[in-house]
Amino acid sequence: MQKLRQGDREAFRELVQTYRNHVYRIAYSVLHDEQEAEDAAQETFLQIYNSLSEYREQGFKTWLTRIALHKAIDLKRKRERRREQQGDVIELASRMPVQSEHILQGLLAEEQRDELRQKIKQLPDGHQTIITAFYLDGKSYGQIAAELDITEKTVESKLYRARRWMREHWKEEEW
Repeated sequence: MQKLRQGDREAFRELVQTYRNHVYRIAYSVLHDEQEAEDAAQETFLQIYNSLSEYREQGFKTWLTRIALHKAIDLKRKRERRREQQGDVIELASRMPVQSEHILQGLLAEEQRDELRQKIKQLPDGHQTIITAFYLDGKSYGQIAAELDITEKTVESKLYRARRWMREHWKEEEW
């Protein structure tokens, strides 16, 4: 614990290695979802790192377990709120006349495209072109290859690298 409080990264790595399965099992028992349990476990270790000054040198595993349980419960509540909000939108949409539904869908789609355009501007230049052509313009590999004077295999490779960049730099819910 002393090494952890002094900022020793190796000590923190050992702590994570030692308790990661325990924390994951606690989170999974609450969430029943592998990805969300992994997220909760990660947030637990971040919370532990940020709260080391509050630890009182007794019952570490109990303290760790309590943090993991609270993080999992927080994620579960967040998930349930999202479902309720989606249910409210669906209920509202079901009461609207058909024409209003089309207008609402069009507005939502346009808003999503605008958000996507903003996110694409954050990509490195080489990735912006390929992502815009494929996802926003709806062009095929062949069309993109012809326009950029490259092979379809190169288009495929560039799209793969752009998607990998997005996974590494953005949270999943951001794209």
